[in-house]
Amino acid sequence: MTKNHTAADDGRTAAAPAPRPAGGPLAGRVALVAGATRGAGRAIAVELGAAGATVYATGRTTRTRTSELGRPTETIEETAELVTAAGGEGIAVPTDHLLPDRVRDLVARIDRERGRLDVLVNDVWGGNPLLDFDTRMWHVDLERGLRMLDLGVRTHIITSSIALPLLVRHPGGLLVEVTDGTEESNRDFRENFYYDLAKNAPLRMARILGEELRQVGASAVAVTPGFLRSEEMLDIFGLTEDTWRDGIGRERYWELSESPVYLGRGVAALASDPRRDRWNGTSLDSGRLAREYGLTDADGSRPDVWGYMRAEKAGGSPSADDYR
Repeated sequence: MTKNHTAADDGRTAAAPAPRPAGGPLAGRVALVAGATRGAGRAIAVELGAAGATVYATGRTTRTRTSELGRPTETIEETAELVTAAGGEGIAVPTDHLLPDRVRDLVARIDRERGRLDVLVNDVWGGNPLLDFDTRMWHVDLERGLRMLDLGVRTHIITSSIALPLLVRHPGGLLVEVTDGTEESNRDFRENFYYDLAKNAPLRMARILGEELRQVGASAVAVTPGFLRSEEMLDIFGLTEDTWRDGIGRERYWELSESPVYLGRGVAALASDPRRDRWNGTSLDSGRLAREYGLTDADGSRPDVWGYMRAEKAGGSPSADDYR
């Protein structure tokens, strides 16, 4: 029988889980995936578990409570169960990462139960419903814009500030900032003032914190998926992971889209790499991670939409077949 541990909704009360033996390159390691309810966050949590890690999965949507931006079909409890089924140990802790006291409770719990934190993944987002693309900054409702920055930037700052002291307690800790785009690709306009800020901030966080973490034997890396075929995106298209190819031709670059598993495998390989500090302060896309670590998506493909777009921008006429 598998074991999954779920705290009460305020994240304050839970019995300490008994350690379980695990195999894999991350056996004995502890990860916190902030924003693990669905999409890339869930996949990263599961793949870290498949590598043997104990994974604390956080978010605001549970089986008894759905956040204003959540969907009841995806919960952190389910993520924890998937982590355990993959070979790790999944621990669901409902946490609002905009509330410092809740994050302090979370980190104190990890310290109390495990005494260490080896990988911190900042994947909190939830800003998609707030987006108004192709809209001038002064035409965007101010509260909507600021809420996007709260969800995509402030949550990352709060979590890092509180969790990094535990991460640096043991040498080799890794901070992963999940965003949209790399430093190279995000030099271009991202079509919305607030979205541009929200997605560039994690890149700078990885760059700046990488310099600070380097001094104490840890590192920080920003990662990005390509065209992510998330649950939400599939719903928008009226497709499933089994039928996603039916959307080719309806959306540009859809044939080079990727499942969340792709980035999840890349982050797990990065965390398992004994030489991961060579990436410190940089930003890596899922295609680059796949090439570096010999990975594929769940269907055996190796999509590289960022590479395809770079080739287009350089004036070429690339073939999609060369980038999947």
